[in-house]
This record gives sequence, structure tokens and C-alpha cells, in this order.
Amino acid sequence: MRYSVSESIHSSARFHGDLPSATSDKAFLDHKELAATAFERTRMPITIADARAPDVPIVLANEAFLQLTGYGADEVIGRNCRFLQGAGTSPVAVAEVRAGIKEQREVSVEILNYRKDGSAFWNKLHLSPIHDDDGQLIYWFASQIDDTQFRKVQSLEASEHRLLMEVDHRAKNVLAIVDSIVRLSNASDPHLYAASIQHRVQALSRVHGLFSERGWSDIPLEDVARLQVQPFVGSRATFKGPPVMLSPIMLQPLGLIFHELATNAASHGALEDGKGTVSVEWTTNDGQLIISWSEAPIASTAGARAKGFGTVMIDAMAERQLNGQIEREWGPDSLTAVVTLPLGVLGA
Repeated sequence: MRYSVSESIHSSARFHGDLPSATSDKAFLDHKELAATAFERTRMPITIADARAPDVPIVLANEAFLQLTGYGADEVIGRNCRFLQGAGTSPVAVAEVRAGIKEQREVSVEILNYRKDGSAFWNKLHLSPIHDDDGQLIYWFASQIDDTQFRKVQSLEASEHRLLMEVDHRAKNVLAIVDSIVRLSNASDPHLYAASIQHRVQALSRVHGLFSERGWSDIPLEDVARLQVQPFVGSRATFKGPPVMLSPIMLQPLGLIFHELATNAASHGALEDGKGTVSVEWTTNDGQLIISWSEAPIASTAGARAKGFGTVMIDAMAERQLNGQIEREWGPDSLTAVVTLPLGVLGA
């Protein structure tokens, strides 16, 4: 047997609570008491605010709400829920709540709130108006869900996705460079061919190691140049230029350019006899990065002028990988190579 029971719970309003959606006859007889028990014992934080009192104060709050916020009962009752807002609370979320209250409609919003100890939590807030038998608004029901941990998981998943996309992009870039190394390297002797590829892959590995050591962030151009050149020339190299930061995906091709310039100089250039010097200078101008490589003296420029696979590799990296160009100027016993690259491509 089912029937409705009404009683006055507001000094000037006749109010019937929502009937249970599913109940036995026995439970229905006690549904008011059971509802009160569920209100207090549920793990979901819940409050009831008086819509007809000034500033809509809280008149009921369960234990879960007190545990969530860290406030005591005497610090909650009689206050508007806005005391949970703080410096990081979004004005847009607040405006959404205010609009719902003004229009007397249900509102669901995620809002940053603060506990008594000052710690923040993401509150998945749901507001619902309660009307009396005459349709007048008398209370606001509010449930809260601490969504902080879920948001952290979402943030981690988003970060992981971005990381995987970045790794995929960088892997493809490195593989494209390795493909160029394999295609452009050449030697009649299989052992020399293998060594040629190995040395170039090792040059890429050195740059990757530097990138890892610096926390996967942009790397100064000077550090890349020193890393690739000094093993061949030691103290006989000078480096000069303004601070220029290179984006991660551009480190390998530019690092390989420095490696090829250094190996060419060591094989048949100024570093061949162990006496020559190398100067690496760079500047920026009109949206471009200009790198100047100078080496002297060169015992015989005839052999150095021959377009070997190192030269082909340098041109390929500068033009195809970095969308730039390289120009060479030969003196009687010297070489100056100028690499011009767009700063936008480098992320510098």
C-alpha cells in the first residue's frame, strides 16, 4: 500500500518531498526516516540551502561534506556556499552557477573550490531547485563530487598522448635522417661503407645524448657545434655568436652538418696535417640564422674541392631537412662555408 505523507518543514510552506522511485510498502512507510539516514550516511557530500533566507545560507550539510571541506558544522551552517571559492576559482564557473540560481534551474558545473586548510579541489557541483506545493522556490539541493584525482588522470593521459605524438614525430625525423645517411653514404669496400654509416649514426647519437642530458628541451647552438667539432680539432677551434636555441627536432640535421664539416676537414682539409684551425661563427639577421664555417690552411684545395659523399650529405641536410642553403667560397688555402637557415624552421 502506498500513500503520501505531508508535513510542514518550512514555517510558511507546505512541502512534499520526492517520492522514492522504487520501494516496498514497508520501506515506503519509513521513507522519510530512511531518506534522512541516507542523506547523512552517503559518501557523497550534500548540502541544502534555504532559498528564501537572505544570501541563501546552508541549513543542512552531511558528514561527507564536512570531511571534504575540512570545516566544522558550526562553520558551515548559516553561510552561503561561496566561502569555498578562492583565488583560482573561475569567474565563468561562478557566473554559470549564478545564472542557474537566478533562473531557478538545475546546474551542473566543475568549479575549483578550497578546503579550510587552503588546499584546492575540483568540485563537480550539481544544484537542483526544490519548490513547495505552490511552486515557490524554497530550497536548493547541492551535491558535490571531488573530481581532483580524475582530473589528474585525465591530465596525465593528455600529457602521455602529447609525449607519444612528440616521440613519433621525432622518431620519424631521425629515421628520415638515417635513411639519407644510408642512401648517400658510399664506399667500394663493404667495411668502409659500414664504418661510414656507423660514424654518422654515432654523430646522431651524441646529439641525442646531449638532448637527453638537458631534459628534452631546446639546446644552444654553440653546445651542438662544440659537441660535434671538438673531437676532431680540440682546442684549434673557436666558436662565436649570440645565444641561439635550437628546437629538438632540428638538432640531429644541424648536428650532422657540423659532423660532416669536421670530418671533411680532418680527411682532406685544414685538420688533415694536425696544424690547421677552424672557426665557427653565427648570427641572426632578418629571420635567418647564418652559420659561417672557416678553415685554414688547406695543403691542397684540389682534393678538398672534390664533391664527395660528405659534401652531398651536408647539402642534403641543409636543403632538404632544414629548408636552407649552403654556399662555399674557396681561397688559395682556405674554405669558408656559409649555411643559411630560416629561424622559424629551427624554432630558434
